[in-house]
Amino acid sequence: MARFGYAVLAGRPAGRAKHQPRIQERTTIMKATAKFYHADCPVCVDAETAVTRYLDATKVDLEVVHLGSAKNRVAEAESAGVRSVPALVIDGNVIHLNFGAAIPDLK
Repeated sequence: MARFGYAVLAGRPAGRAKHQPRIQERTTIMKATAKFYHADCPVCVDAETAVTRYLDATKVDLEVVHLGSAKNRVAEAESAGVRSVPALVIDGNVIHLNFGAAIPDLK
């Protein structure tokens, strides 16, 4: 009982010796994946500047996709739920940032 009382007063769990260090667990944070779709219009360029500046590269893997020059990826953007550009897709969630061009206009 005295040992239990000492451990509680000392801020250590009962049964752990004073000289044993605490083991800290490390957690691995997985990076999110993101695609920024745009058509190189002025609205898209401004949005791209903001997105690339403010997304934390240590937390997000970002791919910028120019649908004006990569027409073969328009179907990919559509299947992801993009209806207009500029749009950011993070882990499958679509965020339409503004309206620069509709997807049908890019086909």
